[in-house]
Amino acid sequence: MIGAIAGDIIGSVYEHNSIKTKDFPLFSPSSRFTDDTVLTIAVAYSILSGIPYKKAIKNIGNRYPNAGYGGTFIRWLLSKDAGPYNSWGNGSAMRVSPAGFAFGNEKEVLEQAHKSAEITHNHPEGIKGAKATALAVFLAKEGEGKNKIRTKIEEQFGYNLDRSIDEIRPGYSFDISCQGTVPEAIISFLDSDSYEDAIRNAISLGGDSDTLACITGGIAEAFYKGVPDEIRVKVEEILPPDLMDITHAFYDKFNL
Repeated sequence: MIGAIAGDIIGSVYEHNSIKTKDFPLFSPSSRFTDDTVLTIAVAYSILSGIPYKKAIKNIGNRYPNAGYGGTFIRWLLSKDAGPYNSWGNGSAMRVSPAGFAFGNEKEVLEQAHKSAEITHNHPEGIKGAKATALAVFLAKEGEGKNKIRTKIEEQFGYNLDRSIDEIRPGYSFDISCQGTVPEAIISFLDSDSYEDAIRNAISLGGDSDTLACITGGIAEAFYKGVPDEIRVKVEEILPPDLMDITHAFYDKFNL
């Protein structure tokens, strides 16, 4: 999960200042956590506490009302009784990585990913993006190889993962949809040789950088069995204590 959070923080500088290169500093004085981090930790909080996803996301999300939420989501967050709004946005995928880490079999991972998405993102593409991301995290955590992960995600969700970062980069632009983000984030992982390389791949596409890197980062952490110490230290410096406490509790409970 810290892999997803770190991806968000590293990508935050480039969300509205896109780049098309892998040669960039990982952190700067402007690096910050965004809604991607807040909602990822909210999903982890739900899993830890048993509080329903909707209540947990509203609880944690409202602590950080200026984290950078989209307009429709912030209205949902501030409403007492708002239902799902048929979103196909990539928000369902960026927050779901804890489900891939926490649950012990594919069926349960997919069920929980669906539940975490449908409170807001009940459009089929929104649910598909969350499920594909969570399954990729789970398969990576379980030690499956990249070819198995690629094939499984392609067969189950119909994404075209038979592309390289170098092929995608020239024509790619800012895209907030699951269908325009999740496949590219997974390819950023598949086309990498380390956690850091995966994050650099994602940001170099020049799209919704923090969300691309957040999705990629969760999968890459699971596959490469952790996050480099220097990146983890920066995350712990940037996150406020309440969010760090939930993150540490999640790692302790699930032996990550």
